[in-house]
Amino acid sequence: MLRDIEGGKDAQIAAVVQVIAEAAPDVLLLTGFDWDYDGRALAALRARLAEAGQDYPHSFAPQPNTGVPTGRDMDGNGRLGEPRDAQGYGRFTGADGMALLSRVPIFAEESRDFSGFLWRDLPEGLIAGAELAPEAAAVQRLSTTAHWDVALRLPGNRRLHLLAWSATPPVYDGPEDRNGRRNRDEAAFWLRYLDGRLPEAPPPPPYVLLGDANLDPADGEGRRDALDDLLRDPRLQDPRPASPGARAAADPGQRGDPALDTADYDPPTGNLRVEYILPSADLRVDGAGVIWPEDPAAAAITASRHRLIWVDITLP
Repeated sequence: MLRDIEGGKDAQIAAVVQVIAEAAPDVLLLTGFDWDYDGRALAALRARLAEAGQDYPHSFAPQPNTGVPTGRDMDGNGRLGEPRDAQGYGRFTGADGMALLSRVPIFAEESRDFSGFLWRDLPEGLIAGAELAPEAAAVQRLSTTAHWDVALRLPGNRRLHLLAWSATPPVYDGPEDRNGRRNRDEAAFWLRYLDGRLPEAPPPPPYVLLGDANLDPADGEGRRDALDDLLRDPRLQDPRPASPGARAAADPGQRGDPALDTADYDPPTGNLRVEYILPSADLRVDGAGVIWPEDPAAAAITASRHRLIWVDITLP
């Protein structure tokens, strides 16, 4: 990825830069972005964005769980060191990680990385039915990629907390539904955090919950109760970002509103709403949308099967 970013000839990366430059967000969460120890890939992308007129002087990108070795046979197949034996699926440490870019200063000392939080420590979690061996359950972290509370420094020395995550797909497992259980609990983590049921105290408003839940409220597979609770939580609001492109690409028999879809998966999965931006109730939402053009040759189609979603807010 670093080679392709620096080479300047990769069509997908050029499309990603174009989409971000045209959207020009003040704060951007990237998912599926490989982490490296020196941050060279993220620095290279920031340089490409600066060339396109978008400067992001601040970033937050600690090591994610994807690809981090456990030294255990996590999937119970009798072999060690495979992608499924990592804390989160990954062929190498940092594969398909996360990164946050911001024009707004970040309080690094007040930001929290919950990636080391053990799945078994989540109140009312579903690990008990996941059929993990005891030695695997003892070390299994909850976050497939990461859970972050990133504190932005606002004028007047105020804070805006960004609660960011990227969950496992609730598929690619067996009848024990291990990934489905973990996906559900990765969303439930935020409910427990905001309820004050974890060791770390929750942030005061304002805050924004954002990321890839890898779960649709109506279509596809998955355990939806925790996501439903987040979408109905009175502390949060759902701006329901939409696009005419997603509506035009609706799948036959789709139960949810196709205009809200954020990802274009091949059949039989079909298009789904899996990315979310949920501002706290005290923030005023001035606009929201999904960059999903109807033109199949548009940059957003080339950039990723996941579309960029955006929300404009006014601070209280």
